[in-house]
Amino acid sequence: MSTLAINMFLTLDGVAQAPGAPDEDRDAGFEHGGWQVPHFTEQLGDEIVGPWHANPGALLLGRRTYEIFAGYWPHIGPDHRDYPMAKILNEAPKYVASRTLTSADWTNTTVIGDDVVAAVTELKAKDLGEIQVIGSLDLAQTLIRHGLVDEYRLTVFPVVLGTGKRLFGDGAVPSGLKLVSARTTDGGVVAAVYQPTGKPEYGSFSL
Repeated sequence: MSTLAINMFLTLDGVAQAPGAPDEDRDAGFEHGGWQVPHFTEQLGDEIVGPWHANPGALLLGRRTYEIFAGYWPHIGPDHRDYPMAKILNEAPKYVASRTLTSADWTNTTVIGDDVVAAVTELKAKDLGEIQVIGSLDLAQTLIRHGLVDEYRLTVFPVVLGTGKRLFGDGAVPSGLKLVSARTTDGGVVAAVYQPTGKPEYGSFSL
C-alpha cells in the first residue's frame, strides 16, 4: 500500500489559489496571485518544503499545476539553484488527472482518465511509497471528499485575502486531525503536518 500526502500553500484564511504568480489562476476574477512569494525564504525552501518533497514515490497533479510544472522544471540545468528539486521532480513517476489532456510530454508522465477516484485508489493499492499531491487544489478537494488523503503538509502564510479558492471551504467533509509536527520560519510562515483521524469528536463545557 502507498500513502498519499497533500502539500499545500495557504493564506491565514485558507486560500490556496495562485500562490506563485499573478497569472497562475485568475478564475472568478482572482487578483491576488503571487501572495506567497514575499514570504518564501531560503529557510522555508531548504528546511521544510525541500525535505517534504525529497522522496516521492510518485507525483499526482491536476492539469493546471502539471502544465505550470512542465513549463518550468524540465528546463532547469545543473547550474541552477533549483536543480536538486528539478532532478527529483523530473525523475519521479508523474500522474496527471485531466479530462482534457490525451497525452503529456513531461518525462515519466501518465494521464489519468475520467474516473480519478478509481485511478487513485488503484495507485494507492500499489507499493509506490509516498504519492505526493502538490498544489492541484481541485484534485485535492476530490481526494479529500473520498477519504484518500493520509497526510496534510500545510504552509500557512501571514496573509489574509478574503476571497479565492480554499482548500477547506463550504461543503468540506468533517474530519478530525492529529498534529504531527509544527514550526515557524523567519518569513512568518507556520508549517504544520496533520494526519486525518476519522470523524470529529465533540464535547461540551456546559455545567
